[in-house]
Amino acid sequence: MAASELPVVGHWIGGKPDSGTAGRFGDVFDPATGAVQRQVALANEADVDRAVLAARAAFPAWGGASLAKRHAVMFAFRELLFARADELAAIVTSEHGKTLDDARGEVQRGLEVVEFACGIAHLMKGEASEQISTRVDSASYRQPLGVVAGITPFNFPAMVPMWMFPIALACGNSFILKPSDRDPSASLLLAELLAEAGLPEGVFSVVQGDKDAVNALLVHPEIDAISFVGSTPIARHIYETGTAHGKRVQALGGAKNHALVLPDANIEVAADAIASAAFGSAGQRCMAISAAVSVGEETAAALSAAIAERARALKVGPGSADGTEMGPVITSQARDRVASYVEAAAGEGAEVVVDGRELSVDGEGFFIGPSVIDSVTTEMSVYRDEVFGPLLVMLKADSFDAGLDLINANPYGNGAAIFTADGGAAREFRSRVQAGMVGVNVPIPVPMAYFSFGGWKDSLFGDLHVHGREGVLFYTRGKVVTERWPQRAQGVDYGFPTQS
Repeated sequence: MAASELPVVGHWIGGKPDSGTAGRFGDVFDPATGAVQRQVALANEADVDRAVLAARAAFPAWGGASLAKRHAVMFAFRELLFARADELAAIVTSEHGKTLDDARGEVQRGLEVVEFACGIAHLMKGEASEQISTRVDSASYRQPLGVVAGITPFNFPAMVPMWMFPIALACGNSFILKPSDRDPSASLLLAELLAEAGLPEGVFSVVQGDKDAVNALLVHPEIDAISFVGSTPIARHIYETGTAHGKRVQALGGAKNHALVLPDANIEVAADAIASAAFGSAGQRCMAISAAVSVGEETAAALSAAIAERARALKVGPGSADGTEMGPVITSQARDRVASYVEAAAGEGAEVVVDGRELSVDGEGFFIGPSVIDSVTTEMSVYRDEVFGPLLVMLKADSFDAGLDLINANPYGNGAAIFTADGGAAREFRSRVQAGMVGVNVPIPVPMAYFSFGGWKDSLFGDLHVHGREGVLFYTRGKVVTERWPQRAQGVDYGFPTQS
């Protein structure tokens, strides 16, 4: 099919679809076949400006709406999203490639944030003190920022936007979403459902695009805050540029999540959990376990063999096919990048126990199998870099302390997990590990919506994590009011005036 005959994914501005004015388009692939299935409009500065102006015009009424009104919209959105969850999951699978079960799980985790936003009033409450001085009272309030934007990655085209906009909207802000141009269609369905739920025009917009759209958002004077999830180099750029232009910024970066496996761990349980965390969603998630650290030679040998067995048995194929356990990666470039790390690891002296390059799948899809790389050291590129694919590296440590020190020396600090039957060791790990999210016998410790998601070190730029209470704090600002009122008149005094 010629490019001119392909359907085009456009923007959503002013409460309706918008084709944009830039005249530039990008290809949207089906990762399972390698074919271009549609195109996406790429916004220019003028498109971004129209979305921002619509958001700014809509903000006073929406920011001034009652909490009950905002809750009503969120509740209605929740019901519509629940009813069409399978449709949204199918869109995610078609453009991202992940399995339908994985896509359904993504939508469910997004729904949990929507449900959290339905009760936002509790976290919008301020505090008050009476009589702080003679006839003086003081109270604090949380108020919306104004116009905020979210720049989201390809790996969770439904869930990550829902980490942001339900809370931002429930707090009274207008929101502009800039999704990934690799899988843009989910964002438009979300926009349609918000409109159907009764969200006023202009309060939520979608601007498709590439770096031109991102840069326009970062410098626009009418945007008050930016939320971002993506790689560490881009997160650093987003944070530095946004803050330099006077914006509040939360920028979540990359990860190299470790699992520490102690000798007393149940190896079969640990192998099941780590294989799932490493290869689920083809390893394309910032909470994937990408490094397993075994304490002791016996533990290392047993764990490597058990994970390799699971990797070889993994059924790889189109995400929409029954029985598929792992789909393709997002692009041919992503596939080739993962393959290059396998090759580099072998060249640097690591042992390629399972080689994902050997996978054979019919068709031209962007498939690569799971890889397990043993005898890895911290100097190797396959360990230093965030590969972002179905590749697990295996490292060894002589002791609990040596394993913990290895993890803490890594520049990333998104997530970490420990597998053990020793409560004391687990408690010490929980306390000392330098990561923002920690699992004890849990491989992917993504918090529920009422907690907050975010890492430490090079995995986060900014002070506040997404969703939960910190999400509310990010999308609002505090105001303290101090009041004194004249004393109420006590009536007419007909007595003889005196100095007293």
